[in-house]
Amino acid sequence: MTRLLVVDDEATVRELLSATLRFAGFEVTSAATATEAVAAAVAEPPDLVLLDVMLPDLDGFEVVRRLRDQRAEVPVLFLTARDRQADKITGLSLGADDYVTKPFDLEELIARIRAILRRTSGHRNDVLTVGPLTLDAEGHQLTKAGQALRLSPTEFRLLHYLMENAGRVVSKGQILDRVWRYDFNGDTSIVDTYISYLRRKVDDADPKLIHTVHGVGYVMRKP
Repeated sequence: MTRLLVVDDEATVRELLSATLRFAGFEVTSAATATEAVAAAVAEPPDLVLLDVMLPDLDGFEVVRRLRDQRAEVPVLFLTARDRQADKITGLSLGADDYVTKPFDLEELIARIRAILRRTSGHRNDVLTVGPLTLDAEGHQLTKAGQALRLSPTEFRLLHYLMENAGRVVSKGQILDRVWRYDFNGDTSIVDTYISYLRRKVDDADPKLIHTVHGVGYVMRKP
């Protein structure tokens, strides 16, 4: 059974979410603090974490940072009253898979959860090679000239999308739809930010693999 971890300091929210998600067929555990959440996610990684930003000890952004520092690559969906665009971009830039603001529709939330689970499990079914890069989607591993590289879950999905479309120009809108599946109301700056992350981590030598097509998007080309 798919296991979810609900993290929220409000007991009523935890209870409502847990009951609803169990009724939808998920196994659910919960945590009221950031410290409890990190310990639970590292000890027994769930299939997805539903995470509030405002917690009594540390904020949700710091929870994601600590999970990534401990190499816990569990998918994260922020569920919070913090609705500023800057907060959304911060959360997603840290590697979260979605950002939902309160109040929220329970049916839509469940649909988003299922979409993340399909996306994070469905792409792990092949091995792609472009130049010195080899990406094993099933094993969630990346090597460059035989040397292992570490990427965040979002960076991994973005690189996977570019590699599976090698030689084909993909627009920022297509990338948002495939990698994030999130409506940024026309703001595609998050794509540029993550492309820069990838360039620093996997494409820092010549010949370059990731190319900008001005006014269109990006393309990965074999050297």
